[in-house]
Amino acid sequence: MNQNDTAARIAHVFRGTFVHSTPRTALEILQDCVLGVDDEGKIAFIEKDQDVVSLSKMWGFKTSDIKQLGQYEFLMPGMVDTHIHASQYSYTGTALDLPLLEWLNTYTFPVEAKYKDLDFANDVYTKVVRRTLKNGSTTACYFATIHTDASLLLGELADKFGQRALVGKVCMDCNSAVPQYKESHSECKEETDRFIKELLKKKYLNVKPVVTPRFAPSCSSSLLSELGAIAYNNKLHIQSHISENKEEVELVKTLFPGCKSYTDVYLKHNLLTDRSVMAHGCHLTDEELEIFCETGSAISHCPNSNISICSGMLNVRNVLNHKVKLGLGTDVAGGYSPSMLDAIRRTLDTSKALTIQDPQHETLSFEEVFRLATLGGSEALSLDDQIGNFVVGKDFDALRVNVCVPDGPIDLFPGEGPKVILEKFLNLGDDRNITEVYVAGRQVVPFPDT
Repeated sequence: MNQNDTAARIAHVFRGTFVHSTPRTALEILQDCVLGVDDEGKIAFIEKDQDVVSLSKMWGFKTSDIKQLGQYEFLMPGMVDTHIHASQYSYTGTALDLPLLEWLNTYTFPVEAKYKDLDFANDVYTKVVRRTLKNGSTTACYFATIHTDASLLLGELADKFGQRALVGKVCMDCNSAVPQYKESHSECKEETDRFIKELLKKKYLNVKPVVTPRFAPSCSSSLLSELGAIAYNNKLHIQSHISENKEEVELVKTLFPGCKSYTDVYLKHNLLTDRSVMAHGCHLTDEELEIFCETGSAISHCPNSNISICSGMLNVRNVLNHKVKLGLGTDVAGGYSPSMLDAIRRTLDTSKALTIQDPQHETLSFEEVFRLATLGGSEALSLDDQIGNFVVGKDFDALRVNVCVPDGPIDLFPGEGPKVILEKFLNLGDDRNITEVYVAGRQVVPFPDT
């Protein structure tokens, strides 16, 4: 691509260090590179050791427009949160004393029932979108609630603040201990259809609907089939939960006796496609992982939640060895942090804990987990043709990171190169180090009102 191939003009030019992943390389560090973003938000060029004067003439920008990154700054792809419950954000950091099924009935369903009130929904959803963007989640795959209008509001807010998002109106027609928090089969279908129609009618560039059966225990077989058909007919993403804890797995066996496994439940209801992402998967068998590979379905690894409510520990290495797509998720509020940096750290912790249990286990490297949080997440959501790394033609979803911000959490020492600086950011950094956030070429952080 060059200036003769497109009418788009160059909107941003950055020069400095870029870090990203490729399908073959977990971490690629590009030093003294120049990257241009066109006014459609796509990466127009990325060149190493290029004469910027000739580059500026070729692409029609001024050398004075170049944003020079500092010695301790770098650009990285935006992080992809493949599983987060926006509706649970109000009680994040609390209510972590019960196992999954009790936790849902005691804390989650009563809170989610409140989203019938759009003022309440607006307050929480505004805060969660802003918080996750500040923490570098340029893409979020959201669970909302059963309430169509509040779910549409979440989509509106994601678009307003510039976050790339998949938004799901939750479907559940049975097994809720909170009577006011479930719908009939017909209501689920009708409201899901309305949600999809209304959200698509908005024509948001980067916010799309995702078909969302909460999980097999809260959905009748007929509803699961209806949702599989809706996703197929509208060519939509699908999200749900699978094999989070052992009690849940046993419950699914009881509720669906005609199915060989939890995975088989979703398979038989046409809910496993190359646009499906299932959260957790802690207790999936190798046979089930083979089905995930065959269908192109993905797993969202949510290590904070898995530990916080004592669900289990996913063996990510085994999932990757089965060639199953995998990204990371915060799983707010089962996970107590809305930051994907936390998801990276807990992923490493879980992998090391598995190595403690079995010294033959191959511990994940920080480079591999960096890829899971960026390119891996884009693959899990089948968005890797649009985002995930710095490739010409992809959307520019990126974080500008400064590891030396005043009063920041990181100390540096002489001789530390870009790889060490990245590792320190992943292990020690926080939102103070993320000075700018871009989604599809639009700078969304700092927020316009700050």
